[in-house]
This record gives sequence, structure tokens and C-alpha cells, in this order.
Amino acid sequence: MSLGPVMLDVEGLELNADDIRRLQHPLVGGVILFARNYQSPAQLKALTAAIHEVRQPPLLIAVDHEGGRVQRFKEGFTRIPAMRELGKIWDKNRKRAKELAEQAGWVLAAELRAYGVDFSFTPVLDIDFGNSAVIGNRAFHRNTEAIAEIAQALMLGLKRGGMATVGKHFPGHGFVAADSHTEIPVDTRTFAQIEADDLEPFRRMVDAGMHAVMPAHVIYPKVDDKPAGFSKIWLHQVLRRHLGFNGVIFSDDLAMEGAVVAGNVTERATAAFDAGCDMVLVCNRPDMADELLESLDLKISAVAMARLARMHGRPHPPTITALHEDAEFVAAVRNTATIGVAEGDLQLPEA
Repeated sequence: MSLGPVMLDVEGLELNADDIRRLQHPLVGGVILFARNYQSPAQLKALTAAIHEVRQPPLLIAVDHEGGRVQRFKEGFTRIPAMRELGKIWDKNRKRAKELAEQAGWVLAAELRAYGVDFSFTPVLDIDFGNSAVIGNRAFHRNTEAIAEIAQALMLGLKRGGMATVGKHFPGHGFVAADSHTEIPVDTRTFAQIEADDLEPFRRMVDAGMHAVMPAHVIYPKVDDKPAGFSKIWLHQVLRRHLGFNGVIFSDDLAMEGAVVAGNVTERATAAFDAGCDMVLVCNRPDMADELLESLDLKISAVAMARLARMHGRPHPPTITALHEDAEFVAAVRNTATIGVAEGDLQLPEA
């Protein structure tokens, strides 16, 4: 059975009968994990192994593990700093910021891969205009050069750890104050204004080989009356043609308020696929997931299947024991843990 074009969540620390029923549906191709799915490293490894055993080829397993306030797994994992901290370092020492970003990416990816997670939805490429609380310190910087340089270094670290890169939220969520989880944000700027600022980090990351993109549930009415994730203009004309992107396009969560303009969940998914998405996410709403699996009539294209297959993490990643025996990795863990921590405040576990 090939990978399907829908990514769902699961209810708890281990799979139940409803989870397995949904994951065995041919439309499903991936699972996104949340904090409620995590108790310990051993439990996570058992859960990811169980998910991978449900289907062949194995389902993709993803998580939002950016760092700062968006890090689903904490105890037993290195605390990844908010990406803004790397931007602050870039202001003082660009070379050091890029070195630390690469090390942070390596640590983030290697730890997740050691426990069976394929990829994280990271990095945030939004510009920090000082308007968006939901983006805030998740963004690297206001300066597009800083964002591009740090993000490319982070991508190198993710690759070293065996993980693909997912840039978000295309074409940029940082200018609007509204939170698309609870509202429908509207960005009234022209395409020329957005291209001059917000598109630049995405352009640079596409040129550097970024693997995947997640669009924003934001409406840019001077470009299209649909949110970017449902817009052929943004996804096909701008992202695919104008920027030359050939990787995976993931929708943002179709259960979010910013997606309601597209109709019920099946209409939302259909609109996202028509616009150019390869895989759609439905999170925290098992009723919506069941409705979608029951009613969606879609055959995934061979091109989309090939793109999704490339999102699997590196086979046979190093175990956490092997990583902790690697002096260079241990140094990267320590450096990552010190980013943004005031001298004297750092507390590392005893060796």
C-alpha cells in the first residue's frame, strides 16, 4: 500500500483501535505527534515503532519541534532555543550564529531520528515585523539576510541528523497580527511588497535545496481572495513556477479557524489539493478525520508519492547511546543548550 495524501494525529501514548483503523486507511500517509503523545523517550520509541508497523511502506511521522515554546518533547530531549536567540547572536557574530544553528539542527534532528520521528515542521521562515504574537520569537529575525543565512545553516544540521527541512508559513505569516489558529488573518500588502520582503527567505531556501513547504492560512486579497494554502496563484504560479520549488507542499492544519473559508473538511482538503498541496493535515479533530476519510475521493499522483517518499528520515539512524558516545555531538548538545542562556543560569545533567 502506497502512502496516502492525508496526515492525522493519534489520541494518546500508544495506539488504540480507532487510531489503527484510521492509519490503515489508504488515504493516510502520515502521523503528526503532539505533547500528549509523549511521556518518555522509551515510550516515544515504542509508539513510533507501532506506527511504522501499521503499514508498509511505513507511514511518515512528523512533529512540530522548532524550539522555544514550540517543542513537543522536552524531558529527555535537549531544549532547543527559540530561533530568535540565534538571530540575536547573528547581530553580533554572523559566523558564530551559523555555527550554532547548524549544531542545533543536528541535535534536533538526530535526537528525533533516534526515536523514530521522520521530520519536524521546521524552520519558521516568517519575518518578525513585530506584529504577530503567534510567530513572535519563533522567527529568526526581521532582516531577510539573517533569516536566510541562519535557516540554511540549520538545514545543514537537520540534513546531518538525517532529516528533511520544512519551511513555513509561505508566503509569510509575520506581518499580520491575527492568529490563524483562531481567526482568519488578512494581509493587505501588494505582491511587490511581499516579494521584496517575505518571499526572499523562501527563495533562498528553495535555491539551497529545501525539501518541503507549509503555506499560511492567511488571505492576501491583493493577490488572491483565498488563503495561500488554497490558492493556485500562490502555490502553483508563485511557489512552483516563480521560485522553482519541486518539493512537498503540506497544508497547514485544516481544522484551524483560518481554513473555514474553504467549507467543510472535505471541501477544504479538495481545495488544498486543487491548489497544489501534496499532503493535508487534520489535527485534534477525530470527527473531522473520519469525515474526510469517508468522503474524500482522490487518487494521489505518482509525482506526489515520490515527493512524500523523500520525507522519510535517514534509515538506521544512530541510537541515542551512540550519539552520546560521540564527543562532537555531545559538544553540539552543550552548545545548543547554552544558546540564549545567561551565564550562571545553565544547568546540565551530570555525566
